[in-house]
Amino acid sequence: MISRARRLSIPVAGALVAFGVVGTASPATATAPSDVTQKAAPTTAAAAAQFWTPDRLRAAKDRTEELGNAVKGSGRPSTPQPDGKAGVVPPIGGEKAGTPASKQVNLPNTVGRVFFTLPGKNPLDPKSWKYCSGTSIQGKFRNVVATAGHCVYDPASNRFYDNWVFIPSYWDGTQAWNGKAPYGIYPATWYQAHDDFVVKEDYDYDYAFVNVASGYKASWEKVDGKYKLVKTSVGRLGDNVGGQGFTWNRSTKTNVFSFGYPAGPHPDGDRPFSGKTMKWCYGQTAAMPAAPKYNVQEHVGIKCGMTAGASGGPLLWNYKSKTRSGYLYGVNSIAWDTDGNDRYDRLSSPYFNGETYDVYKVAANRWTA
Repeated sequence: MISRARRLSIPVAGALVAFGVVGTASPATATAPSDVTQKAAPTTAAAAAQFWTPDRLRAAKDRTEELGNAVKGSGRPSTPQPDGKAGVVPPIGGEKAGTPASKQVNLPNTVGRVFFTLPGKNPLDPKSWKYCSGTSIQGKFRNVVATAGHCVYDPASNRFYDNWVFIPSYWDGTQAWNGKAPYGIYPATWYQAHDDFVVKEDYDYDYAFVNVASGYKASWEKVDGKYKLVKTSVGRLGDNVGGQGFTWNRSTKTNVFSFGYPAGPHPDGDRPFSGKTMKWCYGQTAAMPAAPKYNVQEHVGIKCGMTAGASGGPLLWNYKSKTRSGYLYGVNSIAWDTDGNDRYDRLSSPYFNGETYDVYKVAANRWTA
């Protein structure tokens, strides 16, 4: 099909950037292009930190299953097109270093779960406790999380989520509480998304970049049936887990890893995943068909059976297990059952181009405490 007309966006960096930050955005004001929506998080960092008790984290359900981000069937592939030269921003720690090879698939420390509550709903109602996946990425102030747009902005209520926090390397096993947030908890301070997702719910722009406050480790004491939070500061996100690089305007046929925390069912009702631990897929991307339900015309996808809950997790190009780092090529957005057998077999992302870079650049240059 004929691709929609795109605004011409020429990236200012077409090659490796020495320290991962490019452009002219002011750290204090983060001046943004007109197509970038930026908004301070509705909940203060302190309030979000206080909200997520261990019981609430454990009870949170993935948001994507309720939104129904899935497509059944297939069709003629679309034709995502670059709008300029391919660009890259190196991962944290990879500005000057090489990336040795490894035969193992070591899970990235940068990937974790994002937790939030539904806007306009009672935050004390367990039905409001939701999660997605996300990853730490490079930024001047080491405070940026990449995720899906629908994991930041609620298409159902047309509002940004409340009580948003990121927990890298989260796992909900049977160990003590400190084992579930090994690198700390990082509350949101600012959201950056594309205007076409916020205004039009256009899933060709289903990505977002969140600035988070410095993290803390939580020690909870239950007194008279209520949790009391004792926080220990752990500093900046990128200093603790690193951050993936960023790339845009790449080929639609690229080998990538996808990571996330799937939990939802396949269309046939089977639930092979719990959402408690991180999962991954690997494959070559390809242009996906149009999906009018989500206004999708420029998505790329890989063969992958992950389900709802993986939304917002990264597609990483040139991922090295030795360093657990690579370059953010896309984010998990929509699950596909292309052969109609009631089992998801593809996972797709918006195609990252210069407009994606515009949104990322604002977050990459924003300072937070």
